[in-house]
Amino acid sequence: MTPSDASQQTEALCRLAPVIPVLVVDDTAQARPLAEALVAGGLPVLEVTLRTPAALDVIREMAQVEGGKVGAGTLLTPKDVQDAVDAGATFGVSPGATDRLLDAAEEAGLPMLPGAATSSEVMALLERGYTVQKFFPAEANGGAPALKAIGSPLPQVRFCPTGGVSLKNANDYLSLSNTLCVGGSWVAPKDKVASGDWDGISALAREASQLG
Repeated sequence: MTPSDASQQTEALCRLAPVIPVLVVDDTAQARPLAEALVAGGLPVLEVTLRTPAALDVIREMAQVEGGKVGAGTLLTPKDVQDAVDAGATFGVSPGATDRLLDAAEEAGLPMLPGAATSSEVMALLERGYTVQKFFPAEANGGAPALKAIGSPLPQVRFCPTGGVSLKNANDYLSLSNTLCVGGSWVAPKDKVASGDWDGISALAREASQLG
């Protein structure tokens, strides 16, 4: 898969909803009902971060939910890429980007949303062919004003800002011409996941699906 093809597929996913839930799931039993709740609320694209021992099994479970598009986040190594593909992930997300990681994703045919924090990183990814990128960590890097400023000299790149994005500031990003969607964890708060409040999570997803 070429970077250009990968970016086209990633852009299509980013345009399905204004928010991609960023999920840290400890219990595989929560995977399917959580995914079903988010999809029912209008957020079909889900990022499961590889930060827990259960993450790959969670991806396997969520990949079976009708209407869902499940990706793997926090990909750092070629092994992460292969593990994600084997688990059924349909896209990958990374906090930054290295040649080894991108080589592995392209070889595996996994569309990537690679992270960038500076203009130089954005330019390096663009030079390789990635026109859709993750702006991370968004708030720590200056928030929406910084992303707007980056967009002036680099209008051909579109972003999914993640990191500190919430219901309160999501529209600051979504109002920018270079933002396709945002990534956030507020739609699946730990207390609601732990208690199995799937209706509550669907309600949060429904609210988020109307942003922008």
